[in-house]
Amino acid sequence: MSSYELWRFLPIGYLFTIAIETPILLIGLSHRHSIKRRLAAGIWLTACTYPIVVLVMPLVFANSFRAAYLIVAETFAPLGECALFWLAYGKAEELGKRSMWQDFATIVIANLASFLGGEVLNV
Repeated sequence: MSSYELWRFLPIGYLFTIAIETPILLIGLSHRHSIKRRLAAGIWLTACTYPIVVLVMPLVFANSFRAAYLIVAETFAPLGECALFWLAYGKAEELGKRSMWQDFATIVIANLASFLGGEVLNV
Protein backbone atom coordinates (compact mmCIF):
# COMPACT_ATOMS: atom_id res chain seq x y z
CA MET A 1 0.00 0.00 0.00
CA SER A 2 1.17 3.50 -0.73
CA SER A 3 1.50 6.13 1.95
CA TYR A 4 -1.57 7.87 0.49
CA GLU A 5 -3.63 4.69 0.74
CA LEU A 6 -2.52 4.15 4.34
CA TRP A 7 -3.62 7.68 5.27
CA ARG A 8 -6.98 7.15 3.53
CA PHE A 9 -7.48 3.90 5.43
CA LEU A 10 -6.51 5.36 8.84
CA PRO A 11 -9.85 6.95 9.88
CA ILE A 12 -11.93 4.02 8.61
CA GLY A 13 -9.74 1.45 10.34
CA TYR A 14 -9.60 3.52 13.52
CA LEU A 15 -13.40 3.73 13.76
CA PHE A 16 -13.69 0.00 13.02
CA THR A 17 -11.11 -0.78 15.71
CA ILE A 18 -12.70 1.31 18.44
CA ALA A 19 -16.13 -0.08 17.53
CA ILE A 20 -14.80 -3.54 18.38
CA GLU A 21 -12.45 -2.72 21.25
CA THR A 22 -14.51 -0.20 23.23
CA PRO A 23 -17.37 -2.57 24.16
CA ILE A 24 -14.81 -5.15 25.30
CA LEU A 25 -13.05 -2.56 27.45
CA LEU A 26 -16.39 -1.33 28.86
CA ILE A 27 -17.25 -4.85 29.98
CA GLY A 28 -13.82 -6.24 30.85
CA LEU A 29 -11.80 -3.55 32.58
CA SER A 30 -11.81 -3.87 36.36
CA HIS A 31 -14.54 -2.18 38.34
CA ARG A 32 -12.08 0.23 39.90
CA HIS A 33 -12.39 2.22 36.65
CA SER A 34 -15.47 4.34 36.01
CA ILE A 35 -17.57 3.82 32.89
CA LYS A 36 -16.31 7.20 31.66
CA ARG A 37 -12.69 6.04 32.02
CA ARG A 38 -13.43 2.73 30.28
CA LEU A 39 -15.09 4.54 27.40
CA ALA A 40 -12.22 7.01 27.16
CA ALA A 41 -9.75 4.12 27.14
CA GLY A 42 -11.49 2.61 24.13
CA ILE A 43 -10.93 5.79 22.15
CA TRP A 44 -7.63 6.98 23.61
CA LEU A 45 -5.55 3.79 23.67
CA THR A 46 -6.26 3.01 20.02
CA ALA A 47 -5.57 6.64 19.10
CA CYS A 48 -2.07 6.24 20.56
CA THR A 49 -1.06 2.96 18.93
CA TYR A 50 -3.12 2.73 15.74
CA PRO A 51 -1.25 5.38 13.71
CA ILE A 52 2.03 3.59 14.37
CA VAL A 53 0.55 0.21 13.40
CA VAL A 54 -1.17 1.56 10.27
CA LEU A 55 1.13 4.32 9.04
CA VAL A 56 4.64 3.53 10.25
CA MET A 57 4.96 -0.23 10.49
CA PRO A 58 3.68 -1.05 6.98
CA LEU A 59 6.43 1.16 5.56
CA VAL A 60 9.08 -0.30 7.85
CA PHE A 61 8.03 -3.84 6.89
CA ALA A 62 7.29 -3.07 3.22
CA ASN A 63 9.94 -5.53 2.01
CA SER A 64 9.21 -8.19 4.62
CA PHE A 65 6.77 -11.03 4.90
CA ARG A 66 3.33 -10.04 6.15
CA ALA A 67 3.84 -12.36 9.10
CA ALA A 68 6.78 -10.27 10.33
CA TYR A 69 4.65 -7.13 10.24
CA LEU A 70 1.76 -8.85 12.00
CA ILE A 71 3.94 -10.27 14.77
CA VAL A 72 5.52 -6.90 15.53
CA ALA A 73 2.36 -4.81 15.10
CA GLU A 74 0.08 -7.13 17.03
CA THR A 75 2.60 -7.38 19.86
CA PHE A 76 3.33 -3.65 19.94
CA ALA A 77 -0.32 -2.54 20.11
CA PRO A 78 -1.47 -4.45 23.22
CA LEU A 79 1.85 -4.03 25.05
CA GLY A 80 1.89 -0.32 24.28
CA GLU A 81 -1.72 0.07 25.34
CA CYS A 82 -1.15 -1.86 28.57
CA ALA A 83 1.83 0.37 29.37
CA LEU A 84 -0.09 3.56 28.59
CA PHE A 85 -3.08 2.42 30.62
CA TRP A 86 -0.87 1.57 33.59
CA LEU A 87 1.01 4.86 33.36
CA ALA A 88 -2.26 6.78 33.31
CA TYR A 89 -4.32 4.80 35.82
CA GLY A 90 -2.03 2.36 37.61
CA LYS A 91 -1.55 2.65 41.33
CA ALA A 92 1.31 1.19 43.34
CA GLU A 93 -1.13 -0.72 45.55
CA GLU A 94 -2.63 -2.38 42.44
CA LEU A 95 0.73 -3.63 41.12
CA GLY A 96 0.50 -7.39 40.60
CA LYS A 97 -3.07 -7.62 41.86
CA ARG A 98 -6.01 -9.22 40.11
CA SER A 99 -7.39 -5.88 38.88
CA MET A 100 -4.12 -5.06 37.11
CA TRP A 101 -4.04 -8.44 35.35
CA GLN A 102 -7.73 -8.16 34.51
CA ASP A 103 -7.12 -4.77 32.89
CA PHE A 104 -4.13 -6.05 30.91
CA ALA A 105 -5.95 -9.21 29.80
CA THR A 106 -8.93 -7.14 28.68
CA ILE A 107 -6.71 -4.84 26.63
CA VAL A 108 -5.05 -7.85 24.98
CA ILE A 109 -8.41 -9.50 24.26
CA ALA A 110 -9.76 -6.27 22.78
CA ASN A 111 -6.75 -6.03 20.49
CA LEU A 112 -7.07 -9.66 19.44
CA ALA A 113 -10.76 -9.14 18.67
CA SER A 114 -10.11 -6.12 16.45
CA PHE A 115 -7.27 -7.93 14.71
CA LEU A 116 -9.49 -10.95 14.02
CA GLY A 117 -12.28 -8.66 12.84
CA GLY A 118 -9.87 -6.99 10.45
CA GLU A 119 -8.64 -10.33 9.17
CA VAL A 120 -12.20 -11.49 8.49
CA LEU A 121 -12.85 -8.34 6.44
CA ASN A 122 -9.46 -8.63 4.74
CA VAL A 123 -10.15 -12.14 3.38
